[in-house]
Amino acid sequence: MELVVEGVRAGYPGLVAVDGVDLTVPTGRVVAIVGPNGCGKSTLLRAMARVHRPLDGRITVGGHDVWAMRPRQAAHHVTLLPQAPVAPEGITVAGLVAYGRHPHQGLFRQWSREDERIVAEAMTATGVTDLADRRVDQLSGGQRQRAWLAMTLAQQTPVTLLDEPTSALDLGHSVEVLDLVRTVARDGRTIVMVLHDIASAARYADVLVAMRAGKVIACGSPKEIVDSALIRTLYDIDADVLSAPGDGAPVVVPTATGGDGSDTAQADTAPADAVQAVAAAKTP
Repeated sequence: MELVVEGVRAGYPGLVAVDGVDLTVPTGRVVAIVGPNGCGKSTLLRAMARVHRPLDGRITVGGHDVWAMRPRQAAHHVTLLPQAPVAPEGITVAGLVAYGRHPHQGLFRQWSREDERIVAEAMTATGVTDLADRRVDQLSGGQRQRAWLAMTLAQQTPVTLLDEPTSALDLGHSVEVLDLVRTVARDGRTIVMVLHDIASAARYADVLVAMRAGKVIACGSPKEIVDSALIRTLYDIDADVLSAPGDGAPVVVPTATGGDGSDTAQADTAPADAVQAVAAAKTP
């Protein structure tokens, strides 16, 4: 289902964090929201998830206003994986993934074989089946994040929102999680994620949304919008933007500065090294 954000303003007492954002996300696309700290990325995501009520504007999934829905009904349309989710103490991976089916339970619909099948499929898709009986608090960072993603898959919403899904993960686990995000989108789900790493966002997203001071300043294909001018506008730094070998994804290399010439010499080799590092990452 298509996700549409129309004129959304959201914020806190004395602060407008999101100011008049318009955004349309077609079905099955991966959208990455990037920008400096405090630009409104997470607030916008929480407004989409029906967690933070907008001051103005409208958010729809498949033409239905998520803020006009009851909470359980909204949970059938959109799900949010926050940046630092906390699992119930002692819960196993299988138990955590099963939580994704709770919005589908009710007085006249109890746990069924269909729920069991969906949970099993979600665990298979995220590669955590062998971890089913392990406690979540005993997992590595990458394993834990895959377990949380399995829970969101089990919820079976057409729109999935991810707030910093690769935070605190090393490069290998980050690539693993983002590869999984791409796989989920190919199955027809719409993914919107907040990322700090613009290089990862440019490589894995179909659409990049750049925000600063609560406003969208650029939106489009990463190859079309990521350039030195955008990086300067977003982060107040100078940078070279190169094309990665293979897929041509933008690679951002901050320009080094120094007074003794040593930093300048390092800057001459840094872009090539950075491109090789990105090329070594698994292409989605």
